[in-house]
Amino acid sequence: MVMTGRLSPPSYFNIDRAQMRRSVSEAFWAMCAADSMSMPVHWYYNIDDIKRDFGGWISGFNSPRDRHPSSILTLSNTTGSGRTAWSTEPKRPDVVGNIILHDKLDLWKASTGSVHYHQGLQAGENTLNVLCALRAAQTLVSGRFTDFSQPDAQAAVLSNYVDFLTTPGTHNDTYAESFHRSFFADWQDTSPSSPGQVLKFAEKRSRQKLSSSHPDSQLDAIGCLTTILPFILLSASANEEQAVSSAVEFVKLTHPHPNVPEYVELYSRALHAVLGGASVRQQAEHALRRLHVWDVCQSYSRRAARFAVSSEKRLKVHQSAVSYLGLACYTKGALSSLFYLAYEFHDNPREGILTNTNCGGENCNRGAALGALLGAGGSYSEAFIPQEWKDNLRDAQEILPDVLQEMQ
Repeated sequence: MVMTGRLSPPSYFNIDRAQMRRSVSEAFWAMCAADSMSMPVHWYYNIDDIKRDFGGWISGFNSPRDRHPSSILTLSNTTGSGRTAWSTEPKRPDVVGNIILHDKLDLWKASTGSVHYHQGLQAGENTLNVLCALRAAQTLVSGRFTDFSQPDAQAAVLSNYVDFLTTPGTHNDTYAESFHRSFFADWQDTSPSSPGQVLKFAEKRSRQKLSSSHPDSQLDAIGCLTTILPFILLSASANEEQAVSSAVEFVKLTHPHPNVPEYVELYSRALHAVLGGASVRQQAEHALRRLHVWDVCQSYSRRAARFAVSSEKRLKVHQSAVSYLGLACYTKGALSSLFYLAYEFHDNPREGILTNTNCGGENCNRGAALGALLGAGGSYSEAFIPQEWKDNLRDAQEILPDVLQEMQ
């Protein structure tokens, strides 16, 4: 796929610093809200299961049920990427239980086969990927780096990431997706820990995987966007090229798949523009055209417009659109669904976040990236997510105020 064409950047000199900080702040809060809202129904592929398990469509934060109706957690590979049945490499030690997720291996090997991916989390808590993004934001602001694309910034974030995931008791999530398991399957051979050592390891690993004739398809996943969100959000006042470069260079270290950089660039340019005051709807249309799904999205958009706003009939159209465009984790499809929802809910972050949740599938990582876009855009029209949501975001309340204060 070749993606060409770009929108003109917004006029940043017309935007005061207070408004820019509001935009970044709302993007962070909406990122966390969308992830936490979706967490209990993450990877619900039959949307009727949402209504059955929660007595109707999701409208607020919930704890997950112990049982997950679509769970394949017990089929997942505890020694690395993908599923156990896919692994053709010699048997390696379990990463889950030994290196990361120290007390969770029994859940991955449970005989019931229906364990919830996020068993152990409570209403208002965030999944592991967003927790990593929050930690990265902490590291970047406390380090006072002037350019996040530089090696010292990357090294600091990676070193903090290694410390966070390898230290028992740092979080309560049960699941770590393939990119985490793949990273630590390779990391355990030498176990580098200092910033310089971790960066050197990650760079070498990235070069090897990006040049491989058989790239790991599990790394071409929408979780790559959650990983780079703090790099773009905290680069809101930097020029576009510097901001995008920081995201693209970092994601090569965590998701070394040849398709990922161009998707990250597409999303990063859109988010950076919206942080600076550009139209969410215009950016979404531009992205959907570059993804070659604009015509089909317009068809769903016209169908949705026939029904009342916030009605179940309109929701069902959006659910059908997301199911068609991409319900699973693979980046192109999930990115298409994300920008479709951004286009439809460009002026209503609250409804956009709830609709994303109730579409099911890979709604957590899709939601985090969607939330950042909608939150940033909503800050300019005072379409904020509810304060009640912010108050009940447990992890975000512990971390975000300090991050936002450091930005002042």
